Amino acid sequence: MLRFLRIRNLAVIESVEVEFEPGFNVLTGETGAGKSILVDAVGLLLGARGSSDLVRTGESLATIEAIIDDGDRECVLRREITSQGRSRSFINGTVATAAALRDLSLRLVELHGQHEHQALLDPLTHLPLLDAYCDLGDLSTRVAAAWGDVRRLRDQLDRSRMDAREKIARLDLIAFQLGEIERAAPRPGEDVELAATRHVLASAERVQRICEESYSALYERDGAVLAELGGVWKRVSELAGIDPQFAPYLDARDSIKSQLEELAFHLRRYADSVDASPARLEQIDDRVALIERLKKKYGPALQDVIQTGTTLARERDLLAEAGERSEDVERSLVAATARYLSVARDLSGKRRSAAVRVGQQLEALLAQLAMARTRIELRFAQSELQESMWSERGIDQAEFYVSPNPGEDLRPLTRVASGGELSRIMLALKTMAVADSATKTLIFDEVDAGIGGRVADVVGAKLKALGDRFQVLCITHLPQIAAHGTTQFRIEKHIRGTRTVTTVERLDADGRVEEIARMIGGSAGSARVRASARELLDAGTAKGESERRKSRKD
Repeated sequence: MLRFLRIRNLAVIESVEVEFEPGFNVLTGETGAGKSILVDAVGLLLGARGSSDLVRTGESLATIEAIIDDGDRECVLRREITSQGRSRSFINGTVATAAALRDLSLRLVELHGQHEHQALLDPLTHLPLLDAYCDLGDLSTRVAAAWGDVRRLRDQLDRSRMDAREKIARLDLIAFQLGEIERAAPRPGEDVELAATRHVLASAERVQRICEESYSALYERDGAVLAELGGVWKRVSELAGIDPQFAPYLDARDSIKSQLEELAFHLRRYADSVDASPARLEQIDDRVALIERLKKKYGPALQDVIQTGTTLARERDLLAEAGERSEDVERSLVAATARYLSVARDLSGKRRSAAVRVGQQLEALLAQLAMARTRIELRFAQSELQESMWSERGIDQAEFYVSPNPGEDLRPLTRVASGGELSRIMLALKTMAVADSATKTLIFDEVDAGIGGRVADVVGAKLKALGDRFQVLCITHLPQIAAHGTTQFRIEKHIRGTRTVTTVERLDADGRVEEIARMIGGSAGSARVRASARELLDAGTAKGESERRKSRKD
């Protein structure tokens, strides 16, 4: 359960702290106020890729911190992103990899982003959805691994049959290209680091002068800041004796002194560490030029260069193995194909059995989301796919078919479902997929896409009922959904001085009336609109109780 979230210097957010509650938390605000930035921040804690573009203009570091309760203990997660694009992750104060952060967070938080329901328009996503919701992930992973063996042996067989002269020519080219990359030995992100280092070296004299002047102002010269602090604290102590409101500043004096001393010594160390020699700058320029040449030949990005090296090395090894007799490879390929078919047929049988149950569960859930007489089923191709169509997904081809209206034939979901229907089908699928853990947090970013009116009211009641089992966070523009929230936060964007800042405010009862009224009528000035907002909130509470009773009965 996500207890606490703190964000600093991320996009338009300067500093925000939010304490979330159990149940159904709704986040509302004008379009562009920064609601989705909160979701992006949680995504970074889940291991999403960070970039320097996310750091607030003029700042050097963006940080996201969260306290997550897994029922037995609380975990403190932290992610830092620098303006150079580097990233660090921490779990309970200890440095951790992004993968470790992701593994921990994904057990406790599920993030469903904006327009995720559009994925349903691609039939290739339907089988993976079935596998995920029917706990067939391990078996589908085995199928993918078996298919990998088949493909590798097929490639090896093709290469073993390659003309000898063609093979030698290819090996010579690989040796040349791979030699270029291996001699350079580029590291991930090295081009960014080199650019930052070159920028510092190009301004070395100015950097050293600023560091020396700042160090002197803090520590050395007459009237230095650290020397004068004693007199300041003496006067503040006298003020605290007169007015206790100055006491907290006295409590902080040791930490302030320590931070200033640390800054002074870091300035001195940094100035000494800057190698401003022409030889060092020339070395950096040569390295930058080498990296840029590699990126032009094998890029465009440095990561592409590194991946090209990996691919070339793999091809070289495969060509070296191609000396093995093709008959041996053929026998291995036959055995690998048999293993693939065995596990793929096992998966296919379980999929076809589970598909009927999934269709029934979906119809029941959609009935609760104002699609009462909808029929839906996952239809498979009549027989196994031809060998040319086998893949890591197995030997099946399947697609959801739906009939939203009584009397209509089932047709492919991608052709007949509206945006609102897709949103509700995805919500139903997500509801089915969630493991029954009270510490789980579900985050929905604008699940209201394409819906409104009575349907929005039904979706809001469903989300509130879901909040009885899990913690639910939902960004919404619809007052019908917001009215069902047990806790509501308003996200606003302001101009402070010359900068844009985003704030998050937890709303009390009166604040919720004002915010719901704004969502209804665009402003909260009308008494009639406020009355409608109160009525909507009261109705949301009553319908939430009814939905909870129905869920318990089911």
